Amino acid sequence: MSNKNGKSLLIVLSAPSGGGKTTICRELLKLHSDLKLSISATTRAPRPHETNGHDYLFLTEAEFNDKIRNKEFLEYEEVHGKLYGTLKSNVQKLLSRGNNVVFDVDVKGALNIKKEFPEAILIFIRPPSLEELQKRLKNRKAETAEEIENRLKRLPEEYAHASYFDYDITNNILNETVERITAIINNHKK
Repeated sequence: MSNKNGKSLLIVLSAPSGGGKTTICRELLKLHSDLKLSISATTRAPRPHETNGHDYLFLTEAEFNDKIRNKEFLEYEEVHGKLYGTLKSNVQKLLSRGNNVVFDVDVKGALNIKKEFPEAILIFIRPPSLEELQKRLKNRKAETAEEIENRLKRLPEEYAHASYFDYDITNNILNETVERITAIINNHKK
């Protein structure tokens, strides 16, 4: 269901890499049939469990840069040497169908979405601790030690942007975090 004004809700989740935002998005999509994921485009290689068009739109750097030149992105950012972005056409398609849309983006992307859609609900998700974040990143077995270190170096910048978000939630226990975000979504539907 849309919000009280009949407009679609835009829920934007951001977190440091390994903070749990993708897992939280998956859980929210299971619980809310009216919620659809805005699938981001990226130039990074797919992880073993990811599929093109479902988890991400995997593009070559040349394809991504063509879309930048053609102003096809709502937002895009270079993160850890790879490009990530939200295609305007994908968001417009979801909104035209009356869907509520959830975004899984970095902090700068979230703030750019808010510029375009001031009604967007920004939710920053924190890991419970630096140690837990390091453990999650290592357990993903998707990055080298150097890549993990680069992700951790970005933390101060990401945390500095959290003050611009509507909500700031610590992801200690997954189901509790999902319940808190569900309560936020339901409150905005009223």
